[in-house]
Amino acid sequence: MGYVTHVCGEFAINPPLTWTEIQLSPFEPIPTSLRRYSAANIDLYLRVEEDSVDTADGTLVRRTGTALVMPHIDEYRARDLVEQVQYCIDLFPDHAFTGRLDCEGEENSDVWRVIIRDGLAAKIQPRIVWPDEDGAS
Repeated sequence: MGYVTHVCGEFAINPPLTWTEIQLSPFEPIPTSLRRYSAANIDLYLRVEEDSVDTADGTLVRRTGTALVMPHIDEYRARDLVEQVQYCIDLFPDHAFTGRLDCEGEENSDVWRVIIRDGLAAKIQPRIVWPDEDGAS
């Protein structure tokens, strides 16, 4: 079995990725459980949105990658989550990633986030501060 971490949240991508960028990346636009193979061992995936655009030649369907997200995985270990986020950032240097992933382990004190600061993915942990004992709460 092993230690399980629950992850939620996302990183919005601006400007959105083009369809060509999506197709060339190892971050597939489908959840991990539906992948035929996962040679890159990547758990995150790209949210792809479609919009229709009327052109002189007919309706064009435009697909763009708008966010890097974590699918629901029942027994996720989160061993290399920060590295996977950094890998995506490095693949798309002309795009900005904003947001965070909130992570919670099996123990109640095991909470942390993955954030992006100055183009670098980082794991941050909260600071617990006790109130002063002089009557303030």
